[in-house]
Amino acid sequence: MRKTVVLVVDDDAGVLKLVSTGLGQRGYEVVLAGDGTEGLRLAADRTPDLVILDIVMPGIDGFEVVHQVRQRSGVPIIMLSARSDEEDKVKSLRLGADDYISKPFGMEELVARVEAVLRRTKDADTPLSGPGLVAGEMGIDFAQRRVTIGGREVRLTPTEYALLRELAQHRGKVLTHSMLLNRVWGPEYADEREYLRVFVNRLRQKIGDDPQHPLYISTEPGIGYRFLAPDQAVGLEH
Repeated sequence: MRKTVVLVVDDDAGVLKLVSTGLGQRGYEVVLAGDGTEGLRLAADRTPDLVILDIVMPGIDGFEVVHQVRQRSGVPIIMLSARSDEEDKVKSLRLGADDYISKPFGMEELVARVEAVLRRTKDADTPLSGPGLVAGEMGIDFAQRRVTIGGREVRLTPTEYALLRELAQHRGKVLTHSMLLNRVWGPEYADEREYLRVFVNRLRQKIGDDPQHPLYISTEPGIGYRFLAPDQAVGLEH
């Protein structure tokens, strides 16, 4: 049985040893890179199932690595940072990271995040039976895990797709912040509303949805979000 491959990119040899030993003991195949350049090469050569990536590195930093990886891959990415900076966290998520952990961290915390991210990826990749959905110019083929806008395929990360699928499957209904966080991210993310806000914004950008005049995703202030059913979507032809 193929092992899950995790690429760890960090210029701190101590962190590389800690993560490699901890994940290796739990059955993961761990690939190590000491800087961003090597990380980009290994991400292309080894096609890992998950990337754990430090932000502050000499040369190409973690932000640039995320940006370049996202040009060609939806592989889940967990960012690491020794800086307790909310701006770093938000920037990481906006660039396309799936999760963020502050240093120092314990192995149990890291393993829990790794398992949660991989679980979301597996859930998003699991096809659903039954009919797809058409809302305006958007089409969602649940069996093929395929999203199109006006016939053009939209490439989503596993987390972005899982969020869209959850909203679309309950179209016309308001899903609260806690409900979405629990169903898409898991119970351990119950307080991470910033994740939800950033991911909804990422999703809107990819599907071309204006939050001021939404066609697909409506914000319910202080409550959550709602996927607009076709007859509720603003500006659609009927």
